[in-house]
Amino acid sequence: MEAIKQIVRVSKDHEIRTKVPAYIPENVIVEMILIVRKRPDTFNQKIMELKESMKDNLFLNDLKDISEDFKMVDLQRWE
Repeated sequence: MEAIKQIVRVSKDHEIRTKVPAYIPENVIVEMILIVRKRPDTFNQKIMELKESMKDNLFLNDLKDISEDFKMVDLQRWE
C-alpha cells in the first residue's frame, strides 16, 4: 500500500481533480478519502487554539523532543 497526500481547496463547482503519478498502472483500484479540516475563521479563535495547545500532551512532548534534538547545537558558539 502507498499513500499519496494532496492538499487542495474546494472550488466553486465543488469538484476535486487528482493527478495520479505515471508509475501507477492504469485500471488499478485506488481508494480516496476526503478529510475536511475546519480552519479557525477569526483571530480570536486562533488565539484560543494556541492557548489550548499548551495543554496538549502530544504537542508538549514534540516540543520537548525538538528541544532535546537541538540541545548540542544551542550550546555551540556561532561566530
